[in-house]
Amino acid sequence: MTRTIGLIGGMSWESSAAYYRMLNEEARRRLGGHHGARSVLLTVDFAEIEAIQRAGDWEGGGRLLAEAATTVERAGADLVLLCTNTMHQVADAVEAALTVPFVHIVDATARRITAAGLTRIGLLGTRFTMEMDFYRERMRRYDVEVLVPQEPDRTLVHDVIYQELTRDRIESSSRDAYRRIMAGLADRGAEGIVLGCTEITLLVGPADSPVPVFDSTRIHVEAALDLALT
Repeated sequence: MTRTIGLIGGMSWESSAAYYRMLNEEARRRLGGHHGARSVLLTVDFAEIEAIQRAGDWEGGGRLLAEAATTVERAGADLVLLCTNTMHQVADAVEAALTVPFVHIVDATARRITAAGLTRIGLLGTRFTMEMDFYRERMRRYDVEVLVPQEPDRTLVHDVIYQELTRDRIESSSRDAYRRIMAGLADRGAEGIVLGCTEITLLVGPADSPVPVFDSTRIHVEAALDLALT
């Protein structure tokens, strides 16, 4: 491997740990032996990010993560990943701060969905990801329609992420609730389900859904390795 992958993490540390593990597992799968992924990782303080999200200070979040991006590039990154779905709300600010390629999680996920021949997907993520326009608008560029859970299920999905998964809590009752919500999205016409928050993969996976599951984190990692190994 000749290119170094830059990771902007810490949102949450559980999410960053999943990125790092998947990145190195996939590198070893592709290259064999003792190979791993050349990478540099900067972790921000999730408490600061969570406060920015609650306050709706996306401009401030963009400045913070753009600074992180330049730090990662100076550390030797040849391409950069933002290890979170929600903070792709400020992806334009991050990308503008870089002179190396930025791998956008929605682009990578949308390409995988269209390659599977699907045009309508259900999306699970934080309230910001499900309710703001940045995810669905980016998907629309690929002619993919996005469905999200109705209330009160959106609140339930969001609360499980922030009150349980980002605090390293895995509850069987929450798994059952997510299964019910995924089934409901399929009943409404979703041809697949996007796990649009890294921590969700700690709770549910393909076996929990009646339709194909698209793990945005793993897809993001695979897209980064595709670029790093070319």
